[in-house]
Amino acid sequence: MHAATRTIALVLVMLGLGSAPLSAQANPPPAQANPPPPPVQANPPPPPAQANPPPPPAQASPAPPSGPAAQGPQYSSNEIVDAGHRFFGTISRGLAQIVEKAGSQFGLPNGYVLGQEAGGAVVAGLRYGEGILYTKNAGDLRVFWQGPSLGFDFGGEGARTMMLVYNLPATDAIYQRFAGIDGSAYFVGGLGMTALTMNNIVVVPIRTGVGVRLGANVGYLKFTPTATWNPF
Repeated sequence: MHAATRTIALVLVMLGLGSAPLSAQANPPPAQANPPPPPVQANPPPPPAQANPPPPPAQASPAPPSGPAAQGPQYSSNEIVDAGHRFFGTISRGLAQIVEKAGSQFGLPNGYVLGQEAGGAVVAGLRYGEGILYTKNAGDLRVFWQGPSLGFDFGGEGARTMMLVYNLPATDAIYQRFAGIDGSAYFVGGLGMTALTMNNIVVVPIRTGVGVRLGANVGYLKFTPTATWNPF
């Protein structure tokens, strides 16, 4: 009797263990409505700094200027000769040769003066004049000049005068005293020239008249913005 009871109980226990997995599969646990978010990953650590970082690429430096800045547009020999022919008229037959001579010594002018002057001398003399300084890019300017001279000068004269101006940095730079350059006198065809200089500026007066009057005197000219009788 007791043996049969234990046998029945053992069978029931075994049946209960076998049905438990089936009931779990038949009734799975309900799905969660809001599943938890995935875990946030921590920011990765920055890469280690380099002990010697490479230098930034060098920028190309601008090319240096090819030369010094020009002091204003220059006049060609043809422009000077044309202006001189209109100014001097029929007595300008030697002008081209004088302009060529000046150009071979001083280059091309960046200004020129057209005017008239009067002078007189008995060995020592005085000269007074007035005219207009012409430039290509800085406008025109009225100028006056005066100065003494010393040499084979006798008598008086009135003459048209054309002055070539070289290396003029500004129009008002003409207002100073220019001394004569020895050995620069040149005379041809009724015209003569001498050269004067100061502070790298060169002024070459071209005058009409008698050759010895034009070519043999040495002195200086002082340019002023207004007329004055004082030549010094």
